[in-house]
Amino acid sequence: MPLNTIRTIADADGPFATVYLEGRSPAEDAAQQVRLRWEELRRRLTDAGADDAQLTALEDAILVEDVGEVMTDGRVLVAGASGLLLDAPWDAALGAGDAAHFEQEAQLGPYLRERSLSVRMLVAIADQQGAVVRQLVVAAQHALDEQDEQEVTASSDESVHKPRQGALSHNQIQRRADEAVKQNARGVVEHLEKVAGRWMPDVLVLAGEVQGRTALRDELPVALSEITTEVEAGGTDDDGAEQALADALRETATEIGAQRTQELTERFEHGRAHGLAAEGVGGVRRAIELGAVETLLLQSERHTADEAALVAASARIDAEVGVIDESVQDAVAALLRFEITEDPTD
Repeated sequence: MPLNTIRTIADADGPFATVYLEGRSPAEDAAQQVRLRWEELRRRLTDAGADDAQLTALEDAILVEDVGEVMTDGRVLVAGASGLLLDAPWDAALGAGDAAHFEQEAQLGPYLRERSLSVRMLVAIADQQGAVVRQLVVAAQHALDEQDEQEVTASSDESVHKPRQGALSHNQIQRRADEAVKQNARGVVEHLEKVAGRWMPDVLVLAGEVQGRTALRDELPVALSEITTEVEAGGTDDDGAEQALADALRETATEIGAQRTQELTERFEHGRAHGLAAEGVGGVRRAIELGAVETLLLQSERHTADEAALVAASARIDAEVGVIDESVQDAVAALLRFEITEDPTD
């Protein structure tokens, strides 16, 4: 994940107030619940030294009119001397709960770990008439972050229904029905190509009816075929079908996230063996100072007290961030752009 998404925060003046508001089930008294939770977080920030301007910026972002969305999705927010710098969904299904920090650097480790393991999905829920196309950001055990949805309808005027009888007189009708399905699929694929070209998904997921999925798969260009997977569960018919689809997409995101972590872990092991990796706070900090860090690596379940400063410094040199399972010194490491020599003062 590129760290340029938090470059504005890294370049801003601290100290920063960072708030994590856990995503919870919606309730009739959501407004009261969110207000009580915010009052507790505000008390912690006040005790830590946050100023009124920062607290007001955070409060205005949390106590909004549609507070039910805030409660359901959760939030991660950062306020600095110049005002609110980050307001993003945060579903703390990881069990972290609410948290408030007032430090010289924004405390974005948990947020970056989640973002690094989230997956950009272009989802086509197909039938023989067309497809519902969704752009989603999906993370394991988290609510689906929907970016956009469009319905691509039939481009053929012909019926897609075949005759029930197998008589020869029906062959022409059958051929027209088959061609109608193909034409409808081509229309959906053209739309998918346009969306993929500007949105750059990690994966294309085909869902919905078997016939619709098959027709789409047969029309996909090579570039989309290479990032395509299929799920059999769920659809758009009712809440149960939507839930089944959401579960299947989260399972897919879990698999992709685990694969990413494994690949980064293997790259780190290779880099460590060939002088293209750094490990521990001191080694990573020196590599950052030399502009050598390509990807900052955070352990999935551990963090170091210097993590926030290393994240901010890595963002300033246009590095990326990723998550590894490997146990490393100080719970932080880095892949390097180039080999660096030993520091004789160490």
